[in-house]
Parts: sequence; C-alpha cells; structure tokens
Amino acid sequence: MRHRRVLIAPGVEVGWERPLLLIAGPCVIESERQCHTLAARLKEIAAEAGLPFVFKASFDKANRSSVASYRGPGLERGLGILASVKAKRGVAVLTDIHETHHAEPAAQVADVLQIPAFLCRQTDLIQAAARTGRVVNLKKGQFLAPEDMGNAIEKVLAAGGKGVILTERGTSFGYHNLVVDMRSLAILRRFGWPVVFDATHSVQLPGGAGTHSGGQREFVPVLARAAAAVGIDGLFVEVAADPSKAKSDAANSLPLRELPALLRTVKRIRAAAGGGGGRDA
Repeated sequence: MRHRRVLIAPGVEVGWERPLLLIAGPCVIESERQCHTLAARLKEIAAEAGLPFVFKASFDKANRSSVASYRGPGLERGLGILASVKAKRGVAVLTDIHETHHAEPAAQVADVLQIPAFLCRQTDLIQAAARTGRVVNLKKGQFLAPEDMGNAIEKVLAAGGKGVILTERGTSFGYHNLVVDMRSLAILRRFGWPVVFDATHSVQLPGGAGTHSGGQREFVPVLARAAAAVGIDGLFVEVAADPSKAKSDAANSLPLRELPALLRTVKRIRAAAGGGGGRDA
C-alpha cells in the first residue's frame, strides 16, 4: 500500500513519516481580534512542540441546531479575516465550505478546503473543492462506515484533486451521542492518504442541549491519546481562551491553556507506537 504525503503550504506537510500535523482554532470566527490572538498563540504552541500548524476557523456554520444560533460573519467578511490572519501571522489556513459557490473564493485564501461531515456525500460540493487545486479535508460522516469514504476520495480524484486528508470525528450512536471506533483510523489508513483525528467534535453531543449541541470536553485528552496509539498523521482540535463564552461548540472546545500538555502527551504516545509512520522525537 502506498502511503502518501500531502503538501499543504511551504513547510507544512502531513503524512507518512512526517511530524504530527496540528489543525487548531475556534469553531467559528467571532471577531478579527479573536482569530489573530488565537492564531498567534497557536503558532507559538505548535513551534514549541515542533509541529507543523494549520489555523482552522469557519466563516459560516450552516448546520447549527437552531435558526437563532450564531453562524459567523459570512463568506466575504470571514474570508477577509482569514486572509488577514494568514498574511500577518504567517500561518496556513483551513476553512469549511457548505455550498459549491464557496469553493473558488475560499480557495483564494485557504490552503485546505474542508468538507463537513454532514456533507461528505455531496458530489458537487466535493468536486468543486477539488477543482480549485487546494487540499481537500474530507470529514467522515457520522452516518458512514469508514470504508465508505473511498467513494468520497474517488470524487476528489475524478475532479482532478491532488491532495486528500481524511478526518475521523465519531459515529452517531443515537440519543445525541457519538462514539469513536478506533478501528476506523486503521481502516481509513488503508486508502493511503493522511489520517487526522478530530478530538473535539468526537466528544460532541449533537443537539444534546436542545437548541445547541452539548459536549464532554473532559474526554478530549482520553480519545486523543487513544488515537495517537492507533496511529494518526494529524490532530484536529477546536480551542477557545474561555470555552464557556464561545458562540459555537462551547461544550466540546478545549481550553487553550490545556493544549501544550496534550500535545506533549500525544507526541510521546505516537512516537512510542510508531503511529502513522511518524518519527516524532
């Protein structure tokens, strides 16, 4: 089986025998100041850990539980903020798209276009992202078996896409709960593309608080450690300086102050297990 590496931006590569990739940031853009502050600190944390880093933030959250929920600043304003962060902080950027017409403008800013888990079977959306030439992060649907992601990969490749990342984020168990079957990481790896574990969405309780999702952030380190032992190429973590005040995914976001210790632990486990072919010291 061929194990691939994917170049995201100069100096930022993920995959076989490469350092663990950190994808981190807020669930949704709340302000330009918030993004700059988080991006600057996350860049420092990643550098201290010796990890390549991609800043993640959404300009729109189209799948919020309630119509009254905060969705973000929208396409134009949101991409403007991300462009500012990318230029001033010198970081690669990932953002998710929900409509085919988002792909081209988002690709002018983002290094990675993310297909949300709920939309991972949407052929037109996946192929619009692939045609931009940007790396496509396919989040495995909560309703799919991991082997089913082969079809999504084929959609990317059929549209001329060159770079794919596969992200595990839990599977629907019913009654607002998700479970993570660690076998999924090994199954996804069979496709040969880099595999990322989303530690914060995996502890989400979708719709569990009625008009918004709940979560169990205390289990983020537990699942991240387990995933590192199985073998991953990247770790996806949504963070907030004060999660209790976050406008989206507050219950499952990790406090920023806890990230350095988590990365140290995950790196040690991954190195000991030889996970993902990585050789982190």
